[in-house]
Amino acid sequence: MSNLDKSLVTDLPIFAGVEPDSLDEILREAQSIRYPKGSSVFQQDQEASSFFILLHGHLRVMKVTPDGQQIVVRFVAPGEIFGIAVAMGRSTYPATALAVVDSISLVWPAAAWPRLTAKHPSLAINTMQSVGNRLQDAHTRVIEMSTEQVERRVAHALLRLAQQAGRKGQDGIEIDFPISRQDVAEITGTTLHTVSRLLSAWEDQGLVNGGRQRISIKNPHKLFLLAEAPSH
Repeated sequence: MSNLDKSLVTDLPIFAGVEPDSLDEILREAQSIRYPKGSSVFQQDQEASSFFILLHGHLRVMKVTPDGQQIVVRFVAPGEIFGIAVAMGRSTYPATALAVVDSISLVWPAAAWPRLTAKHPSLAINTMQSVGNRLQDAHTRVIEMSTEQVERRVAHALLRLAQQAGRKGQDGIEIDFPISRQDVAEITGTTLHTVSRLLSAWEDQGLVNGGRQRISIKNPHKLFLLAEAPSH
């Protein structure tokens, strides 16, 4: 990797506590791969031959349930480690990762994982912390789906996405990658019709602004109050 590439990863949380010489050693085993918009990084149930860190772009992680229902599990943001099936004792990927926009990842062979983490314990610790945070997010979403009305679930989902990938735009905080109403429906366990109805009502109220695969939050405070309103 070039010095320019290395500057993109030096300060990533996944490499916190890793000495510069050790980081050089870890990066020497990686290759940088570009994934055009719409292409898959890996498919559900495919042999887990690699693990990855996203440098640029965004990925949608989707899972098909045994009864054929498609669910958006999460979105991967730059700096995140993903596809670490090997770290969880899996031989296959549990979901499919698709590039939402043109994206670039660092890619390591899965066979390198046991050796790298044995030699560089900080990498293993940081990865487990990242996995723990994702599990906590997943638990939060399960509780929301079990106990909250749809309006609050959708509000929470938009606020999470804005926190993960929001940037200031003309219409407020814009979610900085293409996201459809269908994506929002799948990530909140509801229907496209319900999400469309809610977002249209919120647009009329000046809470959000939506376009084709674009969502901006115009009034984050009001949306937060709606997300945290007590269930009736």
